[in-house]
Amino acid sequence: MARVTRDDVARVAGTSTAVVSYVINDGPRPVAPATRARVLAAVEELGYRPNRVAQAMARRRTNLIGMVVPDARQPFFAGLAHMVEQAAAERGRLLLIGNSDYADEREAHYIRAFLGMQVDGLILVTQDPSVPGVAGFDVGDATPVVLLHHRAETAGGVAVVADDEGGAAEVVRHLLGHGHAEVHCFGGTFGLSPADPVSGRTAGWAAALADAGVPAEDLLVPAPFDRVRAHAEALKLLARPDRPSAVFCTTDDQAIGMLRAADDLGIRVPEELAVAGFDDIAEAVIAGPALTTVATAQDEMARAAVDLVLGGATERVTGARTFPARLVPRRSCGCPGPSGPS
Repeated sequence: MARVTRDDVARVAGTSTAVVSYVINDGPRPVAPATRARVLAAVEELGYRPNRVAQAMARRRTNLIGMVVPDARQPFFAGLAHMVEQAAAERGRLLLIGNSDYADEREAHYIRAFLGMQVDGLILVTQDPSVPGVAGFDVGDATPVVLLHHRAETAGGVAVVADDEGGAAEVVRHLLGHGHAEVHCFGGTFGLSPADPVSGRTAGWAAALADAGVPAEDLLVPAPFDRVRAHAEALKLLARPDRPSAVFCTTDDQAIGMLRAADDLGIRVPEELAVAGFDDIAEAVIAGPALTTVATAQDEMARAAVDLVLGGATERVTGARTFPARLVPRRSCGCPGPSGPS
């Protein structure tokens, strides 16, 4: 069956292809109501479907936003991507998502692919803004780039971030307030970029201990970010004869792995072990017990990232836009509540 063209619509409607274009694209010139009705009737009758790709190329706008995340299987990144998608849809944009799997070359692959698709902008949750994924591409002024969740380290970088250091310090002070002599940090992986949020959370943990006069030496325990591998490392930590009485985990996924390890070893939480996380993912409220954590303004951050991308490169300011983080005490640290969504 032959493909229906704009010429076919114009012939049936008894008008020019230019007028058909004005109706379909809602401009740039006005069309009389009667003529518009004839064109729309012809479109319906013939089943005409505009070539959106060609339209986008002609307008030099695709209404697409590219987003790269480390791993959408992790609940935090899945939730963040969903919020960005919602914010983009409210602004008439479609979101393309690629998973870098924490690999620089895969991140670079998606950036290259999205730029080739002429996306209107890029939102990057990059593991290191200084590596080739971001720094190796000259996107110029044509494609706005916003870093989300990680701070900008490149010249002219724009970032939307949470107060990771302040939030971590608050939750560690809270754990110390429960009477613990020290608080271990689980997940402060060595060798991370200073731009990584976990680096900020580790710094907040160390600052809170320093303020309390508690040495942080030997209390930092590197751990993977996914809960399955974090569980394996938590088993090793909790099996030590000098196991900690309080642990701050730099992500909720790591904290959930810690809670499962405690259960496997018969260690009661919070009576024998206080646990706190960071991110306030949806599963934090159904963890056993409900997880004390730090909530960030993810929805506001997602909207800000989309707004910055769509604002255009020349209309944006460089640097980081920081959103607050707040403590959400629950049973895993010894507090009575709340147990429901925050």
